Amino acid sequence: MVHVRTVNGSFHARVIAARLGAEGILTELRGNVGSVYPFGQVSVWVSSEDAEAASELLLADEIEAAFTPHPDDEEPRPRQLVLWGLTRHQLVAVAIIGVLLITAVAGRLLG
Repeated sequence: MVHVRTVNGSFHARVIAARLGAEGILTELRGNVGSVYPFGQVSVWVSSEDAEAASELLLADEIEAAFTPHPDDEEPRPRQLVLWGLTRHQLVAVAIIGVLLITAVAGRLLG
């Protein structure tokens, strides 16, 4: 068996083992695996025949993850005010036209 990775926590080690297992690579986990407390280092081991393929696969996954944007890293889009299907600018224009029309009508009625 050959050591390919050491991680903190059994969950992360099990994720790596599952990833390698999906490619047909058998793994062995050593360290703090079966403890009640999910803390501590866990080593991932593979057979010597699968060591190179496992290392390449894990490296490729790390590189791909580095270029995948995280949802928290994206800029939030400003929310648009939409009322009756009109945007904020259209609503302001309608309000100004309405005030002008009311002023014109009131001027004719009073004048």
